[in-house]
Amino acid sequence: MIVGNIYKKVYNPDAIAIKFKKDSITYAQLDKTVNQYSSLLKILGVRAGERVLLSCLNSPEFIYSYLSVAKNAGIIVPINLQLTMEEITYFIKDSEANFMIIHSAIFQKMKHTKESIQELLGIKVIVLDEEFRRAISEVSLGESGEFSNENAVSTLLYTSGTTGKQKAAMLTHKNLVINAEQSRLAFHGKATDNYMCVLPMFHVFAFTTCVLNPLLSGATVTILEKFQPKEVIESLLNDDITVFMGVPTMYVLLLQACKNNITFSKLRLAVSGGAALPIEVLRQAKDILKLPVVEGYGLTEASPVVSFNPLDGIKKEGSVGLPIFNVECKIVDVNDKELPVGEVGELIVWGENVMLGYYKQEKETKEALKNGWLHTGDLAKMDEDGYIFIVDRKKDMIIAGGLNVYPREVEEVIYQYSKVKEAAVVGIDDKLRGEYVKAFIVLKDGEKCTSNEIASYLKEYMAGYKLPREIEFISELPKNSSGKILKKVLKIH
Repeated sequence: MIVGNIYKKVYNPDAIAIKFKKDSITYAQLDKTVNQYSSLLKILGVRAGERVLLSCLNSPEFIYSYLSVAKNAGIIVPINLQLTMEEITYFIKDSEANFMIIHSAIFQKMKHTKESIQELLGIKVIVLDEEFRRAISEVSLGESGEFSNENAVSTLLYTSGTTGKQKAAMLTHKNLVINAEQSRLAFHGKATDNYMCVLPMFHVFAFTTCVLNPLLSGATVTILEKFQPKEVIESLLNDDITVFMGVPTMYVLLLQACKNNITFSKLRLAVSGGAALPIEVLRQAKDILKLPVVEGYGLTEASPVVSFNPLDGIKKEGSVGLPIFNVECKIVDVNDKELPVGEVGELIVWGENVMLGYYKQEKETKEALKNGWLHTGDLAKMDEDGYIFIVDRKKDMIIAGGLNVYPREVEEVIYQYSKVKEAAVVGIDDKLRGEYVKAFIVLKDGEKCTSNEIASYLKEYMAGYKLPREIEFISELPKNSSGKILKKVLKIH
């Protein structure tokens, strides 16, 4: 099966596929529109192998564009909506794209004409505006279903770049469809589900779990353009949402915005991914909001889901669960030798959801994929039951005076302090000790605190070498569009 036809596995034409604002779009309407988009894009030149940048808000148009390019055997390159022209130019050159599909709302903010953007970027621009919609309504549907190569590259997804130059992970149709099916099994997905998609669709966490997975299940995708706590709460209360996908930051903001004793009666599952969920936030989300939060783990290079706490088994606090169906995980040392239970090493992953490699990056591909195993760069350990516990990013580990300090361990303790809303810990270069520990803290609204107060608290719970030498209070932590804290930015703060 290819990505463009993923919704046809469980196909009830009258069921609601997408809800967006006041619109309800059936599977029959979705199928018709995708075929229309596909035919028009083919007329415009989007055919097999063409790389197509997609700059689009969370909307039905994002889904139509993505599926129709895939249906034409093109390769979609979703991009962050906040990119500058210089950054977009980099992606165009690196991916060798000849086309760019852009939502009309984004196009209007660019203060360019279609012609000037095409000249500036050296690329054919397709604007999803009234003119495009008129052309869609007039298009004659061509033959569909010819393309069926599931091993062809479907998507180039650029990594967040937190560890260096951005690289494009090559994900095949098979990678994405299989991971959508694996997610369906992990989430116990069914046609009666209604998934909220408020994560940015250009991020693989959102697109696989909030779009492809429900469409594969014959379920409904309820789209919100962006995360605004009050709107999310209102939708959870009124739109019959059964599954919510979020990153840790979203749960922190929901806790801040929600009043006690709110219950989301239809919600059966709230998933946290994208970054480590502090245990204290997990506990508060369950105790205060009664959210059925379950943590998992993934990364772009694995399409992205790798592990999940089983819904029909034991769910362990602080763990990202067990490998999902047909995925294998190991904890290894620097020589790729598997480590015993409880020892910290690098997490490596095997499965049909693992990428082909990085586009035009042979050296980086060889480093990431060794003997068929994806080296994640994440430090982790496994317990005797096979549950995975992420300790930290390999590159985020702090070596202070020759001793390893895992920032997440320090952050977990800081989060338990009642005045703290968010925290991030980084290593700062030090000529004497190599690095020292620094903590950045965001306080809850209305709270006041001193660094001495935090330091005194931390001394009770951790060894001296792990204690932050510096504690800085800031109004907010820098984050990327998927909610991941940008520690590289903090290091040069």
